[in-house]
Amino acid sequence: MLALVATLMGVAVGASALESDWSVNDQGKLRLVSATEGVGDRESVALGLEFKLQPGWKIYWRSPGDAGYPPRIDWQKSENVASAQMEWPAPERFSVLGLETLGYKDEVILPLKVKPVEPGKPIALRADISYLTCDEICVPHQVQLDLDLPAAPAEPSDQANALARFKAQVPGEGPRQGLSIGAVSLAAKGEDVVLKVEATAADAFADPDLYVEGPEGAFFTRPDVSLATNARSAVLTLTAGGVPQEEFDSTPLRLTLIDRGRAMEQVFAVRLGEGTVPSVALGGMDEAQSILTIIVLALIGGLILNLMPCVLPVLSLKLLNVIGHGGAERRAVRAGFLASSAGILFSLLLIAVALIGLKSAGMMIGWGIQFQQPVFLVLLTAVLVLFASNLFGLFEINLPGRVTDLASRRGKEDSLGGHFMSGAFATLLATPCSAPFLGTAVGFALSRGPAEILIVFTALGVGFALPFLAIAAFPGLATRLPRPGPWMENLRRVLGLALLATGVWLLTIVHTLVGMEATIAITALLALMPMVLAARRLEGSRIGRHALVVVAGLMTAAVLVPVFGSSSTSIKGFGTVSGVWQPFDEAAIPRLVSEGKIVIVDVTADWCITCQVNKTLVLDKGDVADMLESPTVVAMQADWTRPDSKIAAFLARFGRYGIPFNVVFGPKAPQGVILPELLTQNVVMSAFSDAASDRAIVSK
Repeated sequence: MLALVATLMGVAVGASALESDWSVNDQGKLRLVSATEGVGDRESVALGLEFKLQPGWKIYWRSPGDAGYPPRIDWQKSENVASAQMEWPAPERFSVLGLETLGYKDEVILPLKVKPVEPGKPIALRADISYLTCDEICVPHQVQLDLDLPAAPAEPSDQANALARFKAQVPGEGPRQGLSIGAVSLAAKGEDVVLKVEATAADAFADPDLYVEGPEGAFFTRPDVSLATNARSAVLTLTAGGVPQEEFDSTPLRLTLIDRGRAMEQVFAVRLGEGTVPSVALGGMDEAQSILTIIVLALIGGLILNLMPCVLPVLSLKLLNVIGHGGAERRAVRAGFLASSAGILFSLLLIAVALIGLKSAGMMIGWGIQFQQPVFLVLLTAVLVLFASNLFGLFEINLPGRVTDLASRRGKEDSLGGHFMSGAFATLLATPCSAPFLGTAVGFALSRGPAEILIVFTALGVGFALPFLAIAAFPGLATRLPRPGPWMENLRRVLGLALLATGVWLLTIVHTLVGMEATIAITALLALMPMVLAARRLEGSRIGRHALVVVAGLMTAAVLVPVFGSSSTSIKGFGTVSGVWQPFDEAAIPRLVSEGKIVIVDVTADWCITCQVNKTLVLDKGDVADMLESPTVVAMQADWTRPDSKIAAFLARFGRYGIPFNVVFGPKAPQGVILPELLTQNVVMSAFSDAASDRAIVSK
């Protein structure tokens, strides 16, 4: 019985140790709480400073506004505490007699992230806290709170849910909240300045507000909000003053956008009289103008995509589409190229529908993400093997749905189904990389709703199909080519080898995703396919008689290998970097920039051919390569070969959903200088100069 009582007392003591005593006064009370029952072996411990205030009283946010000061904590008397960082849930705005202040009423928990000197050892917290409470009068307070955390497992405490609820209210990444800040500008107005911010929301704004932190001593008025007709974009205008105008010109502005339960924050460095370029939406226009502009960009981006290195793997399919019409009737040429264009549109709309479904399910989406899926890659490689086998003459499919008989040796008219499917398949192969204008258009679409995604992807498909549509409009461009004949046999074999080379490239990506053993099994199964098809020429061959069934079985087995035989979770070396490059660490960028460093981030993937071209021709050569070795430059590589939510979120913050993507940060560009899809030495070096501080030496 005594043992039971002692045990219960021990439990009670343990529970009380997870929270400090309340410090009570006439305005309210406060205490420290822990989200876990012990320190565990974590590098940081989640705590909270909990306030419960009497009606009418408030405390202040980290940037209080026109009056007040926020809670401050001195941890010097604590033991085994290396650092403690306070986070700030989104505050309320209080307007009294023309004064604008920001803070909290009733109840709030300010999350704390405490890092111990020795993880796993007990922590003794001794917090000297100064804070201000205000109603009609203001009362300052100075209290000490004590909390001891034992060296016990980090199991959730009774306070974990309450702390998590307030931590969720801390402004974070805009895309996760469905918010985005586009253009930001500063203009002089007498002795004050006018700040104009253009913002968009995935779901309509309800009551947007903007809190601005800038030069010390500056004030910012409540924003004047102008909403678009559909309330999904807004222009917020504030007047700022209190300090000389030149201080606004040299101090980064931290913007916190609030809208009824959702909040984001982002830092901008804006020069007086200038502004940042919006990354996704064209906020200065009305909704109709923005969409029209994006449609034009999508058309241009789709057309340029035909010239990007990404389309090299499908060059053989494009050549066959053109050459196969030599000497044909104009009507047949027009029908064939219209069918190919329809295939391109079908493929892109299929991708659009898939992205809409993924977005509706709350998943991260992006351009070319299908190349992160090994099942898709294996299926694509298997179809390539079938295309090549057809070009080698191992089989013909004389059904309306044939996909590869683009140049019949007997001079028969090609099937429209074949042209349609070749256009669709070529488009799937051409989507792993981005192109100029394409990133802006796709970023706009994927940050919006289903209607915008379908409209933009339709425009993109039309742009990508424009060369085929041009030939359909002027079929003489193809009919003047030589008629298909014996010379086509040699060309078919050469192009078949090109398709097999594309398949080898896809298998190298598969190896990165599923490991060596699974890739060897997939390669063996795919290599058997043309052998089985060749057996059809052998008299009396049982395999030859059932070749199509056997090939279907081999394809199915190859596609299932990544599902049941993948070793992707134990692949060694994935995501590793070499040379001057180091792994992507977004959290470290602000610290490095504050130290005067220039940080370049290269978001790349094994399946992105344009990324490899940029690396080979620009990043690893000449002045850029020399600059990357400079002690003033930190080169980070974000490998997106496999799905990575952190990289996807990083791209989304810049309104990008595809790669290549390169951005340079520095003291003069803490928000980042975005580089174009195709890099040059001059472009990268110019970005280094724009981002460097005046004290930094940007040279080889």
